[in-house]
Amino acid sequence: MPTARYHALLCRDAAGGFSAIALDLGTTGFGATANDARDDLKEYFRWLHRKEQWTTAPDFGEPELRWFTVAVRPEYRGANRLYPTDAEVPVRVPCVVGTRKSGQHTADLPLLGIRFDYPNRTELEKLVERYVSQKLEGLTPEQVGAYLPPIEAELLEIVVPVPKEPPGALLTIPPPPTLARVAEPVGDRAVRKGYARAWGRETELTALVRKLHHEKANVLLVGESGAGKTTLMVDAVKEAEKKALAEDERPGVKHKRRFWLTSAGRIVAGMKYLGQWEERVESVIAELGELGGVLCVERLLELVRAGGLGPTDSIAALLVPYLARGELRMIAEVTPAELDACRRLMPGLPDLFQIVRVEPFDRATALTVIDRQLEATASGPGVEVERGTGERIVRLFRRFMPYAAFPGPASAFARQLVDTHVKQDKKPVTPGAVVDQFRRQTGLPELFLRDEITLRRESALDWFRARVIDQPEACEAAANIVMTVKAGLNDPTRPPAVMLFCGPTGVGKTHMAQALATYFFGHSESAEPKSTARKEVPPSVSSLRVPPPEFRADRLIRLDMSEYGGFDAVYRLLGPPRGEPGELVKQVRRQPFSLLLLDEIEKAAADVFDALMGVFDEGRLTDQYGRVTNFRSTIIVMTSNLGSGTSRAVGFGGENTGAQYQDAAMKFFRPEFFNRMDAVVTFRPLLPASVRAITRRELDAIAKREGLARSGVNVHWSEALVEHLAAIGFDPRYGARPLQRAIEREVVAPLARWLLTNHTAEGQTVRADWASSGCAFSSA
Repeated sequence: MPTARYHALLCRDAAGGFSAIALDLGTTGFGATANDARDDLKEYFRWLHRKEQWTTAPDFGEPELRWFTVAVRPEYRGANRLYPTDAEVPVRVPCVVGTRKSGQHTADLPLLGIRFDYPNRTELEKLVERYVSQKLEGLTPEQVGAYLPPIEAELLEIVVPVPKEPPGALLTIPPPPTLARVAEPVGDRAVRKGYARAWGRETELTALVRKLHHEKANVLLVGESGAGKTTLMVDAVKEAEKKALAEDERPGVKHKRRFWLTSAGRIVAGMKYLGQWEERVESVIAELGELGGVLCVERLLELVRAGGLGPTDSIAALLVPYLARGELRMIAEVTPAELDACRRLMPGLPDLFQIVRVEPFDRATALTVIDRQLEATASGPGVEVERGTGERIVRLFRRFMPYAAFPGPASAFARQLVDTHVKQDKKPVTPGAVVDQFRRQTGLPELFLRDEITLRRESALDWFRARVIDQPEACEAAANIVMTVKAGLNDPTRPPAVMLFCGPTGVGKTHMAQALATYFFGHSESAEPKSTARKEVPPSVSSLRVPPPEFRADRLIRLDMSEYGGFDAVYRLLGPPRGEPGELVKQVRRQPFSLLLLDEIEKAAADVFDALMGVFDEGRLTDQYGRVTNFRSTIIVMTSNLGSGTSRAVGFGGENTGAQYQDAAMKFFRPEFFNRMDAVVTFRPLLPASVRAITRRELDAIAKREGLARSGVNVHWSEALVEHLAAIGFDPRYGARPLQRAIEREVVAPLARWLLTNHTAEGQTVRADWASSGCAFSSA
C-alpha cells in the first residue's frame, strides 16, 4: 500500500501533556502521552487522505531542529501611550529547518505558527529574530508567557497509508477548473454528509429523479424555507447519479459528477471589473456542457438580484437564453413569495422550469420524520433516545414557532440536541433535555414550555409590581400578556402583543419594556435561584428547575424612532431595495424571540407607519424580492410622549391624566394604525412615595456591581439619604430620569473614594448617610 510521510514537532508542556504539530501545516494532535499525540495527528491524516484522495504530504525534507533565543520587551498599553517593562525577556524558540525538492531552504516555527523560506543559512538567525519580534510585539508579560518553550521537544515522522484503488477500479476524472472554484459536486459524500435524509418525501423524490434522469428537465423546487428543498435535491441527485452510472457503457471510467451546487454569491465572489463575472458564467456553462452537467442553485431569486444594477443585467438574465436553447440545465430552489417576485421582476424565467412542490409536513408526518432523524443521528455514536423526545420537539416548534416549516428548524434542532449529548459522555436524550435546549435557544422560561407548571395571575402581577413601581395599569397589561401566552390563546399569525406605552417622560415606560423582555426572554442556562412561578409548580413536578429571568440586552431591540423621520426612513429601517437588510430586519432574523421597543414612535415618518401596519397585522414583513421576516415571536412595544405638553402632565400627582394621553394618541395616529394595537397603556406621573421607592431600588442595585459583589461588602442606606436623593433626583418635567445621574454623582463616586482609602473585610457592612457636607460613610 502506498504511504505518505509527514514530519512533526513533538512537545511536552509544563503540565505533562503532549502535542504533535505537523510541519508546514500547523495541524496539531494532542494526548496525555507522546504516543497519544502522535496517534491523534496520524488519525487526522488518515481521515484527510480518505476524504481527499489527491492530498499529498508537504514538501519538507531533511528536517533539523534548532533553537534560537530572541530578546523581547513586553509592554502594557494605556489609553494613549505604551508602558514597556524594565528589562527584555529572552524567549527560547524551537525552529525546524529543512529543504524542499527544488533545493529551497525552508523553516517552520511551529509554536508561533510562522513558516518562511530563506535564501541561505547566514540569513536564518536574522529572519527568525525579525519574525519572532513581530509576532510578540505589543504583548504583556502574561501574554509572552504563553509562548515560553516546552519542557521537551523532538522531531518525529508519521507514516500514513494512502488508500489505493483496487484492481479494475474506475478512473477518476479531475473536476473542471471553473466549476471547482465556484461550486461543489452534490453527489460527493462530503457534501451529502451535511444534509439529513429526505424522509417522508418518497413521492416528491420519485418525481424529481424522473425529471432529472429521464426527462432531462429544468426543475424548480417550490416550498417554504425549511420545508426540505435542499435535502430533497441532494437525495434525488444521489439516485439520479446512481442510475446514470449503472447505464454508463464505458467500463473502467468513473462517471463524471454531473450535478454542481453553487449560489449567486459564489459566482460573483472576487469579481471586481466589468465583464469578469459574465466570463466566469460562460466558462461554467461551457464546462457543464462538456460534462452533460446540471447547475444546482440554492436560491433562484439571488440570481435575479446579483450581477448588474437590476434584473435585466443580472446573472439570471445572462442564463435565460442558454436555458431556453437547452444549452444549460438547472435545478433551483425558491419560496412561494420569491417565486411571485421572480414572475414580477423577470416574467419569462420561471416558465423555463418544471415545478415540483415541496409542501410542509403535517403534524403526524413531522413527528415520524423527527423520530427517524433522532434515531439515525443517535445510532452512530450510540446515544439512547427516550420515548417522547421527538413528540416534545414537534410540540414546542408547533406551539412557539408555527411559522417555521417542518422539518427544517426542528430537524437541525434534533441534530444539535444529539451532538450536545454525545459531548456529554453520551447521556440519554430525554424530553426534558429538549425543553432545556429550547429554553437556551429562545430564552423562554420553562413556565411557558411545560404545561404541567401552572401560573396564577397574581404571581405575574407581583413580579411586575416589584420591578415597575406605582404603574398598576401597566402591570395589569403585562400580566394579561403573560397569561394569554401561557394559556396558548395568542393569535399565532400575529406578534404575541403590540402595545403603546404613553405618558410623561421618566415614569417607567422603557423600564416596563425591559421587564417584559426579561420575563419572556431572559432565562439563561446558568441561572439557579428560585423564580416567582415556582410557587405554582404542582408536587408532581416540584423538582423541575425553573431558572429566574435576568435582563439580556441582546433580547431587547431598541430603536429611537426620531432617527427615522426623513424621506428615506423606511430604507434605513428595513433596508434599501437592492442593498443589505436594515438593522431591524437583521436583528429580528438573527433572534426572533425578542422584544422590539420603538421609542417615541410619533416621531417616525408616515412611510414607517405604513410598513409597520403589515407587521402588526400579519406578523411578517415581505420585501420586493419576496424575502420574509417573521415577527410572530417578537413582542412589540411603542412608547410615546404625546399629550405630555399640557400643564396637567407636569409635576407630581395627576390621578386622572390617563385620558389625555389616549386622546392625544388617537388624534395623532391614523385609525387603521391605532386599531392594530392590542393595548394602549397609560403611565401615571410619579408620586413622591414612588420616587422614594425607585430611589431605594436603584441604591440596592449598586450592591450588585462588581466591586461590592467581589469584596462581599454590604451597604446600608439611611432614610435621610433616600429622601435627599429622591428630592434632587426628580424633576417635574423629566420625571425620574435625573435620578441615575444624582446617584452616580452623590453616592457612587464618594463611595468609591471611601472604599479605596479604608480597609474593609469580607461581609462587613458600610453605613451610608446624608450629612450637610454630602454623603458620609462609616463602618458598622
